[in-house]
Amino acid sequence: MDSLIAPAPPQPRAKPRLIAGVDEAGRGPLAGPVSVAAVILNPRRRIDGLDDSKKLTEARREALYPLIIERAVAWRIEFVEVEEIDRVNIFQATMLGMRRAVQALAPQAQFVRVDGNHLPKGLPCGGEALIGGDAIEPAIMAASILAKVARDRLMRSLHERFPHYGFDQHKGYSTPSHLAALNLHGPCPQHRRSFAPVRTAEQTLSLF
Repeated sequence: MDSLIAPAPPQPRAKPRLIAGVDEAGRGPLAGPVSVAAVILNPRRRIDGLDDSKKLTEARREALYPLIIERAVAWRIEFVEVEEIDRVNIFQATMLGMRRAVQALAPQAQFVRVDGNHLPKGLPCGGEALIGGDAIEPAIMAASILAKVARDRLMRSLHERFPHYGFDQHKGYSTPSHLAALNLHGPCPQHRRSFAPVRTAEQTLSLF
């Protein structure tokens, strides 16, 4: 008599891990905060057109921004202000912003992928740093878009308070027009005094 073997019971489908992508905008500028975003995408709610924010037009980033917020499982944007950047340096400020953004996610991430070659300390879960991650990991792409759009909007609002510098155009980066305005008017409260061009402009004006 042939033996009968009961079929194995179906295994429950494993839930996809909650993977957060993390990226920043504004490490290089002479003014304004650094912006950091963390995003957990929903694989069941696809977002077409994601890419590294630097490769997208401003109009495309603005169009994707509300889609990411609407369809993501969780998202968070953190600004690390100028005072903290000057106190701890821009690298440490960026790491702080990344950790705060991840810690604030709800639901909490089970794994983190960060664009770059450094993983922040003190994350609530495991993670990895991916060089060029904003070109290969959709969650990092989404984070780069949120960080960039949020910071650009903030810099446009700062232009209304400090119109001499053209923050609405260059977003605080060291363009020739920004450097000229900085040397003419000196730094405003939103300039990073730990950055050499700002420090030099302030010292030069103090001599006259």
